[in-house]
Amino acid sequence: MLLSGLVVGAALGFAMQRGRFCVTGAFRDLWITRNTRWFTAFMVVVAIQSVGVFALDGLGIIHLTTPDFAWLATIVGAFVFGFAIVLAGGCATGTFYRSGEGLVGSWIALAMYMLLSAVAKYGPLGASTKALRSVTVPMDTIHGSLGVSPWLLVLLLVAGVGLAVRHHLTKPKRAVATLPPERTGLAHLLFEKPWHPFATAAVIGALAIAAWPLSWATGRHSGLGITTPSANALTWLTTGDADLVDWGVLLIAGLLVGSFIAAKASGEFKIRVPDARTTVRSIAGGALMGIGASWAGGCTIGNAMVNTATFGYQGWVALIFMILGTGVATRVFITGRRNPAGSAAPVAAPVPA
Repeated sequence: MLLSGLVVGAALGFAMQRGRFCVTGAFRDLWITRNTRWFTAFMVVVAIQSVGVFALDGLGIIHLTTPDFAWLATIVGAFVFGFAIVLAGGCATGTFYRSGEGLVGSWIALAMYMLLSAVAKYGPLGASTKALRSVTVPMDTIHGSLGVSPWLLVLLLVAGVGLAVRHHLTKPKRAVATLPPERTGLAHLLFEKPWHPFATAAVIGALAIAAWPLSWATGRHSGLGITTPSANALTWLTTGDADLVDWGVLLIAGLLVGSFIAAKASGEFKIRVPDARTTVRSIAGGALMGIGASWAGGCTIGNAMVNTATFGYQGWVALIFMILGTGVATRVFITGRRNPAGSAAPVAAPVPA
């Protein structure tokens, strides 16, 4: 059953690469262009997963439990993580799948993310993580606090996301010039035709649901997750402790495999070496991502995509503060500041999403 982690990870990496599913870009668009299309796609994943995960819980296949809300660690860590993903040019999963495309800057950010997540969980910064996450309040889920069925919140979430999807699908479409297809049939669909954001989100949502029972069957009682598996993988590489190689570690290995296959088959794989400034930002961004995600108890996947689907306070608060952190970093590094005379400063070159 452990190998199912590799399969799910490969499918996830493939879908994210072909669909250009960038959570950093989705958050950044909220601040730069006020465009919610990609954020809506992200919420489609949450809504689909929410239906699936509560169905699995109701059938007794999994048993959802949520710890007390570590509010201070979630707020601080999520803000740091949101700020960091702009520097790094991608969130945790984005960094994984862009590494599979051959972006050396993402390799650097990924290495720093894995290193610092291990340091913040098991190394010298472990005490800071433990201290921050010890500050809790006896609140676990939103529906628990309200005293209502989680299905009421699922219904409201699905309805709200459905209206947002309808809004975007009914907008007039701009004509886009395309080259004649070189492939036909399934090959054209998989490797050549651009994937629609909402179709990509539906695939990712289905994979997120499948992750729960497959991971659960191996003794790992969680769904998709990137930060702890990354810390475990790095610790295993340095200590040789085979007990750390669980379903989650194989998941992130699959992310690299799947994204590489997708990029290679679609002709999008290319080794691209960053300039000095991008390299420095990749180092800083990757390091802050590892620390922030460890403090917050998850990244854009474990918190903003998975814990939101189960209506945990940690997930929704983390989502809000990740977006705020992204907004601050966007202001600092992309849109620029106004100079003392009041005129707009030149806009900095965008950090790759």
